[in-house]
Amino acid sequence: MELSKLTVASARKALDAKEFSAKELTDAYLSEIARKDKDIHAYLEVWEKEALIEADAADALISKGQAKALTGIPLAMKDNILIEGRHASSASKILENYIASYDSTVAKKLKDQGAVFLGRTNMDEFAMGSSTENSAYGPTKNPIDTTRVPGGSSGGSAAAVAGNMALAALGSDTGGSIRQPASHCGIVGLKTTYGSVSRFGLMPMGSSLDQIGPLTKNVEDTKILFDAIRGYDKNDSTSLPDYTGKPGGKKIGVPRAFLKEGIDKDVLAIYEDTLKKLASRGYEILDVEMPNLPYSLAVYYIICPAEVSTNLARYDGIRYGLSVPANTIQEVYTKTRAQGFGPETRRRVLIGTFVLSSGYAEAYYRKARQVRELIRNDFAKAFEKVDAIALPTSPNPAFKIGEKANDPLAMYLEDIFSVTANLAGVPAISVSAGLAKRDGVDLPVGFQLVSAHRAEETLFAIGEDIEKSR
Repeated sequence: MELSKLTVASARKALDAKEFSAKELTDAYLSEIARKDKDIHAYLEVWEKEALIEADAADALISKGQAKALTGIPLAMKDNILIEGRHASSASKILENYIASYDSTVAKKLKDQGAVFLGRTNMDEFAMGSSTENSAYGPTKNPIDTTRVPGGSSGGSAAAVAGNMALAALGSDTGGSIRQPASHCGIVGLKTTYGSVSRFGLMPMGSSLDQIGPLTKNVEDTKILFDAIRGYDKNDSTSLPDYTGKPGGKKIGVPRAFLKEGIDKDVLAIYEDTLKKLASRGYEILDVEMPNLPYSLAVYYIICPAEVSTNLARYDGIRYGLSVPANTIQEVYTKTRAQGFGPETRRRVLIGTFVLSSGYAEAYYRKARQVRELIRNDFAKAFEKVDAIALPTSPNPAFKIGEKANDPLAMYLEDIFSVTANLAGVPAISVSAGLAKRDGVDLPVGFQLVSAHRAEETLFAIGEDIEKSR
């Protein structure tokens, strides 16, 4: 059992062949967490007792020949996805003692599969950030170089998988929060079609942008997890009917005008080299015009904070979570939110409240929604000509912890290539494509593919070809 080489698919075969038991596999991961996580801080809580009970139950299913794809597979869950009876804090002090009263739909689906939950992973508070430095419980470190960030906001999930402390994990992606940490940690991350995976039981950040998705070691595992959690859910009003897609063709679009500046030279070189490798495998690389993509970041950082300010209004010190006593209800609100929310969360609430205010909603929020439609149209027109669009996942390799902590604009620019898919509601995947050397360390760089609505199978097919060409 070599954890660094183990995948979901290979573990499934080994479990079914009785090469090792689910309990032995779970024990191996718990031991690895105990050995490594004090230095990496991928987990906020490890569910050792519960995990071993779940592993025993999985072994019983396997012995009866009733195993499913994820039976006995040890997984990590981002701290904003609810599992009944377990703490879920969204890495915030305001929810430090909150215990989920129900299962998220994805948790229920994983329970039905007989998966093993290892623990809840660290994240940027309420998923607001690109580095996992905004957690109220301290930053997560990149297992490849512990002086650097793992990306965010799903940095804990990505670090757990990359550090061999989970076989796979779930995260949430609002503007790249699965794909960017996948890129920085050298793994695969999928942002699913909006509505394809239920958001019921996911603590909302930006309701028109959020999506739950997998972080895994390879594309094959990503597909396995996606198939397990996808599907219509009556509890989610944005849920789409389930579907079975087929891989698309072999035309890849490149929006050259969007790649002119702001990209690290090594990242750009790996991007271009990956395009050449795909061309050698029979793909046709075509330039596409997407004139509104340069506005994506500005649009995202108006729409997202607006939705944040609305969604976080429920954390008021009255209904649940932290409550700071005061003489009046207004003071309770003010003191609770001031103590319970971190700086980045307060910043986005303030921005969102501003852009929704009566004097500025027309100039900012409504204008941003109009440009969002133009961005969606850019994608729709491009997909009339190509099967997928290629972009870098992030403009830079993983940066040093603290390097951008005091520069919010520099941090926001890390999302420039990833927010586009969330604004359009289309699926996107990041596949590790190469290495960039920094301070003597080889840091992974992701290659991002975006496809049309419900065309995840196209992403899987191209992603597997990238893996074969590495």
